[in-house]
Amino acid sequence: MVQAALPVDLRRGCGIPLHVQLATQVRALLRRGVLDPGARLPSTRALAAELGVARAVVEQAYDQLLAEGWLVARRGSGTFVAEVGGPRALASPRSVGEPALPTTSAPWEAPENHGEYAAAPRDGRQAPIRLSTGTPWRDPRPHRAWRRAWRDVALADPPTDYPDPAGLPELRAEVARHLAQTRGLACPAEEVVITAGTTHGMELALAVLGDGAVAVEDPGYRAAVAAVRHSGRTLLDVPVDEDGLDVPALARFRDRVAAVYTTPAHQHPLGVTMPAARRLALLAEAERRDAVVLEDDYDSEFRYDVAPLPALAALDRRRVIYLGTASKALLPGLRMGWLVAERQLVERIVLAREARHDHPPWPSQRALLTLLREGHLDRAVRAARRVYTARGAQVAGRLARYGTLSAPVAGMYLTLLTGARVARAVAEDARGAGVEVQLLADLARSDRRTGLVVGFGGVSDTDLARALDVLERSLRARLRGRGTRA
Repeated sequence: MVQAALPVDLRRGCGIPLHVQLATQVRALLRRGVLDPGARLPSTRALAAELGVARAVVEQAYDQLLAEGWLVARRGSGTFVAEVGGPRALASPRSVGEPALPTTSAPWEAPENHGEYAAAPRDGRQAPIRLSTGTPWRDPRPHRAWRRAWRDVALADPPTDYPDPAGLPELRAEVARHLAQTRGLACPAEEVVITAGTTHGMELALAVLGDGAVAVEDPGYRAAVAAVRHSGRTLLDVPVDEDGLDVPALARFRDRVAAVYTTPAHQHPLGVTMPAARRLALLAEAERRDAVVLEDDYDSEFRYDVAPLPALAALDRRRVIYLGTASKALLPGLRMGWLVAERQLVERIVLAREARHDHPPWPSQRALLTLLREGHLDRAVRAARRVYTARGAQVAGRLARYGTLSAPVAGMYLTLLTGARVARAVAEDARGAGVEVQLLADLARSDRRTGLVVGFGGVSDTDLARALDVLERSLRARLRGRGTRA
């Protein structure tokens, strides 16, 4: 088999890690169809020698592209270009260049109820331990960055009129810079809209799109379902398989579809990742239907094996509306997020917001601007990722023997598939012991998979250990006589 040549140019001293540069350039070659499906890539040793870099640089780049589904490894044969539905150039029509792959991370909106904080009971009883799937870990040390941010707000001259309905221009520019660095999404500041989170961004988009139903993953994010229903549009349940939203199932709908909602980097709540071939298929189906894709990138920064996958919007800036938030990495109560869309859609959104005086609050915008400029967001993500890595391994080690993990652990929760009766009984046992855990069935409409969705971000180490004792004791008792698994 002919070995593919890789015309890449790595530049030292530019601020972007060499393995990130290599993965980004190889991905661009794949997207443009320069490398044919099935072509064998140079070995890591050979390519490292050719480029004059350490072998580890090439290994990291290959691992990233393998995780994304652009490459496949065959034992004893090498690394090959994957079949991803044929070559297709999906870059933005603007000449924006190939963005860097994420080197840090970005925060995303906590999925619906999972982001709530537990309120202390007023009757003096101990508050339950809530294994919320979206409440983030927070560093218990004093938050000097928060104090500086709000000091900046206090010292700044407040605007005398309502804020720009699109958001502070300097904050939009900072968000655009942040997304280019962390999510591979190159966009001008004019295509960024500051929102009150991903659900708010979704509502803004649905209000200005043309007629048609909205297809939503099932099981999936309940707030997205609520937003669709509130808009008065028809809701279409799309199954989820091991590669995320099932595009062939979507293609069978005869309804006029205006938008498809998806969580491609870490499907909520099953945790699977949408590989390159499925992403291209989804974009092709959206183009065939003249629909948009609503990409909720809620916690992609919290992967433990490779760098966060580039945003789906980086493949097609015209077709994808990108939704993000500061809730996961900073604080759900901040209620700040962003939407990225092509300019004409942004203009319609801004006009609609202005008509109903839906202006993003100036103090919160100003504080977020300081947090982004000073790098606090990136530091918070790095610290949280270390915590989630350790906790994810702990939870999987305690519970995996009693069911099936729906996907490799990432983010701040895992989903344990079990029988319906076992899941309900364990949740009831846990509630009686002061532990609240979510049922997978509560996040589904047509889907029949059952189990427990166990969050581990917004609890203390002590409470997590206690909660795991409760869950493991109940699982063991409920499964006694049935073997070790549900």
